[in-house]
Order: sequence, then structure tokens, then C-alpha cells
Amino acid sequence: MKANAQKHTAGYPTARKIRRACSNELYRTVKRMKVWVSKDKMDQAEELYFKKVVLNLTWIVENQSNRKVQADWWDENVSADIAELWQVDRVKLCTAFRDAYGG
Repeated sequence: MKANAQKHTAGYPTARKIRRACSNELYRTVKRMKVWVSKDKMDQAEELYFKKVVLNLTWIVENQSNRKVQADWWDENVSADIAELWQVDRVKLCTAFRDAYGG
């Protein structure tokens, strides 16, 4: 029973879960922006986003229940690089991400 109880305690997500979450969030963002992003640029953005999340994983896990703060972090730390990569307006990108993410 103890092993099973530990299995469900909150901890750090696996790399696979992080990668999938990043991919889903960017996919939803692109859909809300109603723009086309090539698979290559989408993959580059996912990799960039994934790396930034992993580097700040402790902070993100500590704030996992506060999507507004996480969306603010995304605006400050991730959006500029992705806006440049996708060649889109950063403000529109941030708005679309916040709408998709729920922050």
C-alpha cells in the first residue's frame, strides 16, 4: 500500500509529460492566432519552450496551481524568442497563449 500511496504524490513531471504539455500549449496558441506555422518552426519552438521549462522546473512546480503567474513567466521568458522564430506580433502571441493556457 505504501508504494502505491507514494506513486500518486505530487512531484516533478517526467520529461515526456513536459514535452507533451509544451507541444499542446503551442498548438492551441497557434490555433487561436489563426496563422500557419511550419512543422519545422513548430518543432523548434517546442524545443525552445521545453528547455526553458526544464531550466525553471522548480519554480514552475511551486507555482503549478497559479496559471496567471505561469502565463506571466511565459510572456517574460519565452514569448520573445517564439515570436521572433514564428515572425508574429509578440503581443498577439502572448494574448493567444494566455487565452489557450487559461492564465
